Amino acid sequence: MHAMIFVHLPVADVARSRKFFSGLGYSFNETFSSDNAVTLVLGENQFAMLTRRDVFDSLHPAETADASKTKECVVCLAVESRQCVDKLVDGALAAGATAGDTDDEDFMYGRSYNDLDGHSWQIFAMTPVAT
Repeated sequence: MHAMIFVHLPVADVARSRKFFSGLGYSFNETFSSDNAVTLVLGENQFAMLTRRDVFDSLHPAETADASKTKECVVCLAVESRQCVDKLVDGALAAGATAGDTDDEDFMYGRSYNDLDGHSWQIFAMTPVAT
């Protein structure tokens, strides 16, 4: 149905956010990046626009939530394995993120972290259930 997704998230410092996510192994689409925002590549045709807060505020008429105090959303991303979950979340924590929850079910393992601006990222791996 949809060809692409761009999730927009306000950030205090675009350069700091770029450094944080680069350190986790993410890349950026420079075509859609500037001093005001960077386009974080999450997967094929999946992006997060990390937009400087004042620019984000000017684009949207409603008050912008402070993600460190109010959860506006949780970005949930699947990876290939438990080891990938741990590597990504442990890397985020080492880079200054704060720990979120852990969910360890028979078919799914997930951990979350809050990035430098308080946005929640849930990283999970699912094992197909035999039917």
